[in-house]
Amino acid sequence: MHLNHDNGAPVADPIAFDDFLKVDIRIGTIVAAEPFPEARKPAFKLKIDFGPAIGVKKSSAQIVDRYALEQLPGRQVAAVVNFPPRQIGKYMSEVLTLGFADEAGAVILFAPDHVVPNGSRLF
Repeated sequence: MHLNHDNGAPVADPIAFDDFLKVDIRIGTIVAAEPFPEARKPAFKLKIDFGPAIGVKKSSAQIVDRYALEQLPGRQVAAVVNFPPRQIGKYMSEVLTLGFADEAGAVILFAPDHVVPNGSRLF
């Protein structure tokens, strides 16, 4: 995750609804989580299953302050699936896992409050 941890950030400029639709945000289930000790900022390597149309994708997530590795498999998360892959050290992150900063600046994962099918799109 590459997040602005500034909770006082100004509201972004208005955009057209069609611009919002260009960002493809989907739900997936974390199927594996590993340490990422070579990352510059503390992070985990995630493998997330987005269902048959998208498949399993890799992501680097700076969530080590609030989550232990063993808590992550089976958890649903939201991610942007249509950004180009991004090289993070020797790791290729294929999706941007989404989260919000808490009061201390630690990342809290963004997820539905009920289980939904993997690959479901935000609208």
